[in-house]
Amino acid sequence: MMGVVETGTNPIVRANVVGTAAFVVSAAIAAIVFTGPTRVLGVVVALALFAVGVFAFLWSYITAVNRSRTDNIAVAQLYFLVSGSAPKPIKRVMMSMLTIQVVVAFATAIARSRTDGRAGSTLAFGILVPMFGLGLNGLWCSKYGSFSPRQEPTRAPSDAPPESQVDRPDELNPEGVPPSDNEMEQNSPHG
Repeated sequence: MMGVVETGTNPIVRANVVGTAAFVVSAAIAAIVFTGPTRVLGVVVALALFAVGVFAFLWSYITAVNRSRTDNIAVAQLYFLVSGSAPKPIKRVMMSMLTIQVVVAFATAIARSRTDGRAGSTLAFGILVPMFGLGLNGLWCSKYGSFSPRQEPTRAPSDAPPESQVDRPDELNPEGVPPSDNEMEQNSPHG
């Protein structure tokens, strides 16, 4: 896997790193300073990343459905990059970003559980950000991931005899003569 699939040059991986860094910085500033403008910044960044994540998730789903005609794709492979669907460097970066998003989201929401003396915090919007990581994981994997080829299901042998063994009036008997009505009645299962 070369070129656009490599960790440093892949735009999806870079977007994940940049988006995660923006979230960490905005959430940390909002949690530490906790003034009106910093809280608004935290909410705006969190909602923007969530929206991008939802779009990426839907895009990855459509891409994976199209690709599933030839490849056997599991949901865990697609969004959590398991079972060799992504090279280790890509998986390490993408899953690290998702982990950071989850940890920062919960840490900042718990650190400031009240806003203006009321229960609930604007930092709770950060809980939506891991959708960004999941969506980008799925988008990367649906485009570049490795999956096993789809196998056609094998048919179980049926109890019915093959068509060549079914008695039909137009078939010839061993002498090369079509069977008579009497012969057909004798060979029928009801007669």
